[in-house]
Amino acid sequence: MKTIINAPEAPAPVGPYNHSVLAGNTLYVSGQIAIDQNTGQLVMDTIENETHQVMKNMGFILKAAGMDYENIVKCSIFVSDMENYGRINAVYASYFNEATAPARELVQVANLPRYVNVEVSCIAVK
Repeated sequence: MKTIINAPEAPAPVGPYNHSVLAGNTLYVSGQIAIDQNTGQLVMDTIENETHQVMKNMGFILKAAGMDYENIVKCSIFVSDMENYGRINAVYASYFNEATAPARELVQVANLPRYVNVEVSCIAVK
């Protein structure tokens, strides 16, 4: 049995998918990019602001499922330029307690939707 969870505060998906799917106690969150939920515009003025917006969008979805960042057990981070690793990592780290941070990978890819610089998906458990 699965439950579809879409967050009203998060920007609408940009394709044929939902924000997240809850299966049992496990939430699978679709990749998020830096779309500002209020304007519908991409936030790409700095890689730091872009990463914050991605994480903020993920937070809206977690909240809609009755969870928060502490429930995340795994993140997948996709970047268009590995040279941004340190700057993305610094922002990402601010959302977690280092002692309980989730497992993750960070992978450079050729392109991302709307040619953004970073996309993050996650798995969370209630």
